[in-house]
Amino acid sequence: MAGIKIKRNDKVEVIAGKDKGKQGRVLRVIADKNRVLVEGVMMVKKHVKPNPQRNIKGGIAEQESTIHVSNVMLVDAEGNKTRVGSRLEGDKKVRFSKASGNTIPEKKK
Repeated sequence: MAGIKIKRNDKVEVIAGKDKGKQGRVLRVIADKNRVLVEGVMMVKKHVKPNPQRNIKGGIAEQESTIHVSNVMLVDAEGNKTRVGSRLEGDKKVRFSKASGNTIPEKKK
């Protein structure tokens, strides 16, 4: 099976589910479960106990939940949804947009 072609800090759009059409930045990729954590997408409510040592106030908090990688699609530099391919440029393997053919630049850490 091919690896996950979406990486951290990529901009993606949700193509299926209750948040269809929303866009966000990938915060985390969980490769062994084929899931990604996208900023502002798939919000769930979590009951939190108060913890005075960590300065956490109790109550109901909202946080992002993971979404399956098949339900998101990469958004390229022009703002179009696209599939991702890989090719060799010189001796380096780079990702490219299948819609436009442009390479997807590596994000700086």
